Amino acid sequence: MTSTPTHHIFVFLEIFSREGGIQSYVKDILQAYSARAAQQGCRAEVLLLRDAPDCDNPWQDAPGLHFRYLKTAPPWLGRVRLATDLAGLLVRLRPQHLYCGHINLATLCRGLRRLTGVPYTVLTYGKEVWEPLVATEQAALQAADGIWTISRYSRDRLCEANQIAPEQVQMLPCVVDGDRFTPGPKPPELLSRYSLHNATVLMTVARLWSGDPYKGVDVTIRALPKILNAYPDVKYLVIGRGDDQPRLAQLASDLGVADRVVFAGFVPTEELPAHYRVADAYIMPSQEGFGIVYLEAMVSGIPALSGDADGSADPLQDGRVGWRVPHRDPEAVAAAVLAILAGDDPRCQGDWLREQALAQFSKPALARQLGELLAH
Repeated sequence: MTSTPTHHIFVFLEIFSREGGIQSYVKDILQAYSARAAQQGCRAEVLLLRDAPDCDNPWQDAPGLHFRYLKTAPPWLGRVRLATDLAGLLVRLRPQHLYCGHINLATLCRGLRRLTGVPYTVLTYGKEVWEPLVATEQAALQAADGIWTISRYSRDRLCEANQIAPEQVQMLPCVVDGDRFTPGPKPPELLSRYSLHNATVLMTVARLWSGDPYKGVDVTIRALPKILNAYPDVKYLVIGRGDDQPRLAQLASDLGVADRVVFAGFVPTEELPAHYRVADAYIMPSQEGFGIVYLEAMVSGIPALSGDADGSADPLQDGRVGWRVPHRDPEAVAAAVLAILAGDDPRCQGDWLREQALAQFSKPALARQLGELLAH
């Protein structure tokens, strides 16, 4: 038993063995928790079902966090270990609260609440709870002492699909690292790499997966002919990889704009800030649970365009700081891009965009919001 009592337990599928939106979100939460622990002395156990002890964990020795890695071969043994270890910790440590990091773990957490009396909150991200869940998962969500989610849109979708009262759901949005993503001149090396010298650059960062074609890359390609009529120097830089790229490339060829579309492929995370500086506008008429990429663009001083029926309403502040258009409408995308490139709208002012984004969606803002939720 440690001298500092355990106040909270977090349980996740994985954080460090793969990259993705959920993993980035969780890392930001843990970083905010550790900062709070350094100030207030709280402590949490963090159980990771699919991460191994040799994973790259920058917070291994962070204040207030103790990690338990449960990855095993075969995988079913890890699930058994998770259930037994979590039950034992709840009984032995009697934490104030259990935080369930994925809906796939919620049924286990509900059962352990019945056994130990420790209340639990389910963390949700987006599409995993937008459709009706299986009966056991739906019951676990309904019985939870709290639900956290990243946007009003995700809240509304999960509530409608799974008979959840909206007042049961609290907001804990994604945030952006304003120290990593900053305005700056266009990097000459990237202009050369992608043949973008003397070009006006539209950019999208998205996974190009045929199973999720709603990032809007195809819609933006369809909008290019009209955009090029007004701005013939435009090029469209698409960052990301996936099995949908051949279809998108063929679409660009069919529309006669293949020489205007640059598929950059995979870009390592550490190179993304420099890539945003290449862009004159960030264009992604998508369907997102939130859309951290819009924040990354705006804090880099780049105006942003999103779809108008998804979680991007939050980072774009209902259109106050960016353009929101029907996400499958190339004409609407083209019209909005022309307005952005004209540069007359206040939403094109890079310093103002950065200030507005960081005011609500910075890491200090997340730390404040997390503190309020932990004290709730």
